[in-house]
Amino acid sequence: MFIAKSPVDLLPMEKITQLSGLEFMQGILEGRLPGPPIGAQLGYRLHEVREGHVVFRGTPEFEVTNPMGTVHGGWYGTLLDSAMACAVMTAVPKGSAYTTLEYKINILRSIPLGTTVDCTGDIDHVGRSTGIAHGQIRGVEDGKLYATGSTTCIVMNVFGKKA
Repeated sequence: MFIAKSPVDLLPMEKITQLSGLEFMQGILEGRLPGPPIGAQLGYRLHEVREGHVVFRGTPEFEVTNPMGTVHGGWYGTLLDSAMACAVMTAVPKGSAYTTLEYKINILRSIPLGTTVDCTGDIDHVGRSTGIAHGQIRGVEDGKLYATGSTTCIVMNVFGKKA
């Protein structure tokens, strides 16, 4: 996967909105478009994309722990925000983009360091102005549910184009 390492590597919004959200997400998965730098920083990557569904896969290591040595809640939140919001992106038409308006997470148990997890995001609704999705973090090997979340995203018509 091609990861953006500077602002120059990112695709300009004019180019992003020439694609449907699904085409954009598939381009990232296939390595044709730059992936999000936050994923490289926090140890997760896009693993699967289809309309209404996204999976990120990651393995928390020491760098994402809190002072007690357990996985920081922000790691769970960032991973869930990525999966849920990108699921919304898969349903956004050409000429539009999205951003997270709010999200909520529930951490059910601590993820042991070095445990690979899949974070799924699935849409519940995407309309002209809002998108709603839910997500969960599960262990790849153990199948345990580690966290759940929900999000509301705003869908924006970019550059005055009709969506």
